[in-house]
Amino acid sequence: MYSKEEAARLRQQFWISFGQYMKPVPAASGAAVNWINYKTGVKHIYFKMDVDNKKAIIMIQLAHPDAGVRHLVLEQFEEFKLMLRNTLGEDWDWIKDTTDDYGKTVSQISTTLNGVNIYNQQYWPDLISFFKPRIIALDDFWDNVKPVFEDLR
Repeated sequence: MYSKEEAARLRQQFWISFGQYMKPVPAASGAAVNWINYKTGVKHIYFKMDVDNKKAIIMIQLAHPDAGVRHLVLEQFEEFKLMLRNTLGEDWDWIKDTTDDYGKTVSQISTTLNGVNIYNQQYWPDLISFFKPRIIALDDFWDNVKPVFEDLR
């Protein structure tokens, strides 16, 4: 078991390593991008990556506080479901209402890699291999559909 400080240091070290690994990769638009803290540019729409001692998850999180608006945005994503699937090369899980780490109700489109541990550096290549192609594919997808979601604001 790790102390809080050691666990925090390992998490930070992983994300720094991942960020350095991804730094030379340009966004689909050709611009530089902060892959770890990806900014969609549309309020309440987030691309998130997280990992703990059991699993890794990458997601599109829709966090609008108004459930009706959030569901409308999710429906708009559903219009692009085939394009998203083709860009990612895989099906993801679609959840209309779930709770985030802060107790807020959100909608989520995600995929999970089980059986990995951020605190064990032997898993880091697996984690990078999981996150890298998916965040790049999300960026490619977003580069094509973002204008539609900007209009929903």
